[in-house]
Amino acid sequence: MPRLAPFAVAALLIAAAPLLVSDASAQSAPAPAASAQPASAEATAQTVAKVQAFYDSTTSFLSGFTQEFFVKSHNVRKESKGKVTFAKPGKMAWDYETPAGNRVVSDGSVLKVYEAANKQMFEQNIDKSQYPAALSFLTGTGKLSDSFTFVMYPGATMNFPGGNVLVGTPKKENAAYTKVLFYVDTSTFHVRRALIVDAQGNRNRFDFVDPKVNVQVSDATFKLVPPPGTQVIKP
Repeated sequence: MPRLAPFAVAALLIAAAPLLVSDASAQSAPAPAASAQPASAEATAQTVAKVQAFYDSTTSFLSGFTQEFFVKSHNVRKESKGKVTFAKPGKMAWDYETPAGNRVVSDGSVLKVYEAANKQMFEQNIDKSQYPAALSFLTGTGKLSDSFTFVMYPGATMNFPGGNVLVGTPKKENAAYTKVLFYVDTSTFHVRRALIVDAQGNRNRFDFVDPKVNVQVSDATFKLVPPPGTQVIKP
């Protein structure tokens, strides 16, 4: 796997980075209880519409997050945490506490991925990258129903009581993921967890902790100037 891929994919951001994709039989996603029945197409569409309407009404999204990245081929789990900020149009900033100092920032035009331990920063124009459909609804640059075909299950059947789980299959094939699961709080229609599964069976899970919306955010949040001596790589 190329050097860029592990951190970029773990951050869900550089979908265009080259990945090694195995046979589709390696796909693995959490399955509902054997007795679980999916919701009707109408109920599923209504939930998707309510989630989209909620985020359409927001200008910003701030949250703590925990991340668990499971590498299936090595049976290894990597955990990290930090805070994330999204603002429209197309701006985002992931600030990692662990690994300390890592940042992923986009001002809507340029995407920058900084790895503190290696003193490297990967930089790419957004128009040469693919904004992940998995999170583009948070930045106002995408619609859930345009990007995915959904099946919905009751959260109680998937270890998420008090909500529903939208299991999304991308409408357009891509190398970054084959399934995206959105865990929706039915009292607010917040997405409280996103789980991304790729063709190799790797799982990347983000849990949003104490999310807030429509908070004023400084443009400085989305700027990244690396420390002196940083190697800047532009794929």
